[in-house]
Amino acid sequence: MDTIPPQRRSALMARIRSKDTGPEMLVRRTAHRLGFRFRLHRRDLPGAPDLVFPGRRTVIFVHGCFWHQHAGCRRSNVPKTREDYWLPKLARNAARDREKTTELERLGWRVAIIWECQTAEPVRLAEIIVAALASDQ
Repeated sequence: MDTIPPQRRSALMARIRSKDTGPEMLVRRTAHRLGFRFRLHRRDLPGAPDLVFPGRRTVIFVHGCFWHQHAGCRRSNVPKTREDYWLPKLARNAARDREKTTELERLGWRVAIIWECQTAEPVRLAEIIVAALASDQ
């Protein structure tokens, strides 16, 4: 059972952002520090990727482990209350992610996903970004 009153829960949920999240800002700062330049949230591309590197035909999505159900991650637990709401919602998120990735690849874009839990370690994050943007892929 949820221990927080519905009005407070609603206020908390309303504060969850879809853009400019903490993990996204870490990825943006790291990519910029590494010398990569990018565009943000291009709405003309499927899924409006978080970072778009047009010259490299590469996009990066920064996914929250819970919202996008990062397999095997401790942050991707499904809530025990209202499973009838959460299970379909999280499944739709994952299905939409797969659809948008397929659409982007069909259009000739390389797609990289950086998970929220991968942003905790700066050196590893830099390695992931460099690997995603390597021109020999």
